[in-house]
Amino acid sequence: MRHPGDVDIQQVGENDWTRVRDVRLRALREAPDVFGPSLAREERFVESHWRMRLRTSTTWIAVDDAGAGRGIVTMIQEPGSPDDDRHIVSLWVAPEARRQGVGWLLLDTVRRAAALEDARTVSLWLVDGNHAAGDLSVRAGFTRTGERQVVPRDPSQTEERYVLELRTA
Repeated sequence: MRHPGDVDIQQVGENDWTRVRDVRLRALREAPDVFGPSLAREERFVESHWRMRLRTSTTWIAVDDAGAGRGIVTMIQEPGSPDDDRHIVSLWVAPEARRQGVGWLLLDTVRRAAALEDARTVSLWLVDGNHAAGDLSVRAGFTRTGERQVVPRDPSQTEERYVLELRTA
């Protein structure tokens, strides 16, 4: 199915590890301050790590007509979170695909997948100052919780948790 921005949203599995690696490393190169992990750390990952990551989470990539990855999002059951919460990590859209609805499609894909798993909420953490992602999240129905934490790899930065209610308790 074609989407705005001429991309398809494709769920990927462990055999797609090179495609996911390429999109993820590009995201870390282009937006190093908005992700928890560092580029240097993830560049050292070997095939088995990428495969394990894809076995233990659900990941989608936005792919253009030429087959290039233009965005990525991953949904996990975050350790320590309620069983009925799904957590978004690795949300990123390539600069050339921004403001074309790709981020919206990725978030909506997670929302639908979480609902199919009978989740009550979807959550994500956004680094302070990432206004574009904050605006997108709020337009997609997420609310700011006021819950804050220091970014683990950079104690000079903080982030805030946003939550989307899918159903009431």
